[in-house]
Amino acid sequence: MAQSQSRGTNMPRVADFNEAVVLNAIRRASGGRSRVELTEETGLSAQTVSNICRRLLDQDLIVETGKQAVAFGKPRTMLELNPAGCYAVGVHIDPAVITYVLLDFTGAVVVNTSHETPAVQDPESVLAQINEHILTLIAQAPVDRDRIIGIGIASPGPVDVVRGLVLDPPHLPGWHQVPLRDEIQEATGLPVLLDKDVIAGAVAEQWAGGPEGARNFVFLYLGTGVGLGIVIDDLVVRGISSNAGDVGLLPVSADEFGDRYTRPFRAFWQAGSPQSLAEQAVAAGVLSADTDLSTPAIAEAAFRELCALADAGDEGAGEILDRSARSTASAILTITNLLDVGSIIVGGAMWEQLSERFLTVMRPIVAQGSIAHQLHEVSINGTTLGADVAAIGAACLVLDDKFSPRPATLQLGR
Repeated sequence: MAQSQSRGTNMPRVADFNEAVVLNAIRRASGGRSRVELTEETGLSAQTVSNICRRLLDQDLIVETGKQAVAFGKPRTMLELNPAGCYAVGVHIDPAVITYVLLDFTGAVVVNTSHETPAVQDPESVLAQINEHILTLIAQAPVDRDRIIGIGIASPGPVDVVRGLVLDPPHLPGWHQVPLRDEIQEATGLPVLLDKDVIAGAVAEQWAGGPEGARNFVFLYLGTGVGLGIVIDDLVVRGISSNAGDVGLLPVSADEFGDRYTRPFRAFWQAGSPQSLAEQAVAAGVLSADTDLSTPAIAEAAFRELCALADAGDEGAGEILDRSARSTASAILTITNLLDVGSIIVGGAMWEQLSERFLTVMRPIVAQGSIAHQLHEVSINGTTLGADVAAIGAACLVLDDKFSPRPATLQLGR
C-alpha cells in the first residue's frame, strides 16, 4: 500500500518546537525582544512564552539585558541571546585553503585560523591535519569546552550527508567516498555534521548575516568553484540528496546587450572560477606564459595577481574581470527569474578581490533584465561575513540543527 503524503502531528515535540520558535524570534530581533513582544510575534499564550523564557534563562541560552520604557504600564524586560550560551566549530574544506572558526551563540567569530590545502591525493593525511587543527583551535579558545555543542564541516560537493561521506569532488583528486564525518567525530569526541559548502554559506547568512536578513534569497558562492545556496520562505533548499546548488554548468553570456538567440554562451564555471580567469589571463598575455596554475592554491595566487593588475589600470586584466562580471550577471538573471527571489548575496574566497568592480557591472544588468522588475527589485550585495563565510556557515549548521524551528519534526515518524 502506498504511504500517504499527509502525516499527523507528533504532539510530544510541540514543546520543543515552540521553544525553538521563541528562541528564533529573540535571535532575529535587533536589540532583543520582551515577553510581551514575543507573545504577539509568535501567537503563543503569555503563560507559554513566560515558561519557555524561564527554561531558556535557566539553560543560559538567553539573558535579560535591561528595561525598555513603554507608553503605558511598567517597563518591559528585554531578552537577548547569551553569546556564551553555547559554541560551535566550523571547518570549510576548499581545494585551495582549509578554514577553521569557533562561533559563539550569536554567530560571532571567537577564534579562526586557516592553512593551504595540502596538494596531496591522500585524504587520510589531510584528515589527520584537519583533526589536529580542530583540537588545537578548541584547546586555545577562551571558552568553556563543555559549551561546545558540535562541529560542522562544509565540503565541496557532491556529499552524502546521510552516511557522512565526501564523494569525488572535482577539485579534490583522490577523495573518493571519504568518511569525513565519522573520522572527525571519532578524533574529537564531538557530534559532527557534514553539508555542501554552498548550503553552509546560505545557513551562515540566515544565522550570522544579521537579525533582519531576507527570508527569500540566494547565496552565490565564488571560490575555487561556483555554487548556489537557495533559501525560500526561510528554509534552505537542499534537494533530494542535499546536493542542490551546483550551477557550474549553467550557460552564461558575457554580452548582455546582444541578440539573445545568437550571443555566445559558455558554462558558468568557465566564466567565474579563479583557475579559469587565470588561464584566460595567461592566454591573453596579461599574465606570463610560464605562470604556474598546477594546483588550486597556486591558481588562486595567480588570480590575485590578475586582480591587482586590473586595480592598477591594466586594460587587458580589467576586461577579463568585467567579462566575468557580465557572465555572473547573466547567471544571476537566470537564477532570479527562475526562483523569483529579490535578494542575491555574493561571497567566497574570490569575492573580496572583485566586489566593487563586479557590483558596478552587475547591478544595472540585473535591474534591466529582471522579468519581475515592475513588481520588485533584485538587490545584489556582498556578504558581511567576509571570506570565511563558508566556515562560519559550517558552524552555523550545528546551531541551526539544534535550535531552529522545523515544522517537519512535528510529523509522526520524524
